[in-house]
Amino acid sequence: MAIKDIQEEILRLKKEKDICILAHCYQSPEILEIADFTGDSFALSVSASKVENKTVIMCGVRFMAETCKILSPEKTVILSNADAGCPMAEMMDKETISEVKELYPEHTVVAYINTTSELKTVCDVCVTSSSALKICKKLDSDKILFIPDCNLGDWISKQLPEKEFKLLNGGCPTHARMSAADVKKAKEAHPNALFLVHPECKPEVVSLADYVGSTTGIMDYAKKSEAKEFIIGTENSIVTHLQLECPEKRFYPLSKDCICHNMKATTLVDVLNCCKGTGGEVIELDEETRLGAKRCIDKMIELG
Repeated sequence: MAIKDIQEEILRLKKEKDICILAHCYQSPEILEIADFTGDSFALSVSASKVENKTVIMCGVRFMAETCKILSPEKTVILSNADAGCPMAEMMDKETISEVKELYPEHTVVAYINTTSELKTVCDVCVTSSSALKICKKLDSDKILFIPDCNLGDWISKQLPEKEFKLLNGGCPTHARMSAADVKKAKEAHPNALFLVHPECKPEVVSLADYVGSTTGIMDYAKKSEAKEFIIGTENSIVTHLQLECPEKRFYPLSKDCICHNMKATTLVDVLNCCKGTGGEVIELDEETRLGAKRCIDKMIELG
């Protein structure tokens, strides 16, 4: 089957079976084209919670599907590819952080949304890359244990010197691949380009950026900017998406190695099989875990 034929069959089946399809920005263009909602992980889950569809397919990674289930327990939530995990979300577990909390009892535990639902149950509040600064600033506590991404935590801590941050050694291996040497090489090749970077990158990379922000933030900045050239310091699919949306501008990847293999695990045929009822994995969460994780997310919504 041609890509167009597969897409048309997915569109037919999702209408017939009342399915809502969510696709993270890092997915391929052919998947984004058949999705009902595209964007960052938490925004997708919020969108899914507001629709009437009883079945939701998440084209992303496991923690995103779990977040969707946390907010929409009455819906059937399907992870399009069962092998699509997130190394950062899986770096730390409930037991480890519970032990760390005992060492720092006065610290408020701030969890990046890129964590498992189980880990969220022992944290105080969640944040996204776009809301982290605002929420950490609003916290009554001046002592923060930020998990799991030490790079995002470092970026936040430098903007809130009045607060004490404890960071653990965790983060996104995809973004951590990029170095200051990559930035130097890219700027030498494209001297007129602005450098836009995700805060999951190393501090040495972030410090060289013209703009630091979430995936959606980077895309919005590039679309609205009067500049014509950009070096993109996040997952390389964003370069492709921006090229398609802004053909009059030029976009360059910071590194050809900035590829999330977990995000790339999902294929258009995976989505087709989910619609047929022969693929994907239905996400199940026990109610105690779901409510414990939801408390953490609710606090984020309250503050953010």
